[in-house]
Amino acid sequence: PTTIVAIVVPLIAIQLTLIVVALRDLRRPERRVRGGNKLAWGAIIVLGELVGPVTYFLAGRETE
Repeated sequence: PTTIVAIVVPLIAIQLTLIVVALRDLRRPERRVRGGNKLAWGAIIVLGELVGPVTYFLAGRETE
């Protein structure tokens, strides 16, 4: 049980940090996203667990 906790707790911390950082970036007024739908990207970030925020950072943001 101790080794499982030692593995799971850091993963949860990483996941929550990625979600918070991605949502903060998404909320920026000047941020443009692929498809133009910030609400959909917000759902992907939150519901996609660890993969959602990574997908947002790699494919969701439009660069100027």
